[in-house]
Amino acid sequence: MDYDYLKYKKILIVDDEAELLEMVRSILEQDGFKAMKTAGTVSEALQMCKEWKPDLAILDVMLPDGNGFSLFEQIRTFTEIPILFLTARGEDEDRLRGLGLGADDYMVKPFLPKELSLRIGIILRHNYKGESPTVQLAGSQIDFDRAEVIKDHEPISLTAKEHDILLALYRNAGRIVTIDQLCEAAWGDNPYGYENSLMAHIRRIREKIETNPSKPVSLITVKGLGYKLVLAGK
Repeated sequence: MDYDYLKYKKILIVDDEAELLEMVRSILEQDGFKAMKTAGTVSEALQMCKEWKPDLAILDVMLPDGNGFSLFEQIRTFTEIPILFLTARGEDEDRLRGLGLGADDYMVKPFLPKELSLRIGIILRHNYKGESPTVQLAGSQIDFDRAEVIKDHEPISLTAKEHDILLALYRNAGRIVTIDQLCEAAWGDNPYGYENSLMAHIRRIREKIETNPSKPVSLITVKGLGYKLVLAGK
């Protein structure tokens, strides 16, 4: 699997220091990671893990309403996502406790930005090495690595926005993705006002992936709610 595809994995950064949250987000953005959200408390992090469903979580140990170790254990009750501790607590006892719980890695602040990106890349490659970036639909295939749709044995290029929209739908395949969520995936943290543009992109995507775009079977409209992607055989 191409490492570039892993840059689309969703990463949750949990720390009560706003400056550090923004620094980590900036580091990962500069290294090409596309999907990041932040949380400042245990309760906020748990809610985000359940609703946003990240692919990797970066946890601080010291949090205002608890600690990263107990947060880790609570996360493990409903998901097995990889977890990296990133904390100022560098004592051997804390490091051994974090790794002993089953964390994938443990880094101590301050840290080298490149080392953080490299360690995250290693964790993602290890945990998601079996995934395929090629998705089979009823009348076509999506190759996310190449940003192409293959239909009738011919490649059709996807634009960057079409790629981001399809990726958000694929990550939630079979489930409804709201208009706001799709706008956020394509246009970032301030997605308001892009609904009409999204509809235009959806039409163009259907022309590329559907055998009959006027009667879609893969990219379905759920009236009043949003859209969902139906994979072949599902």
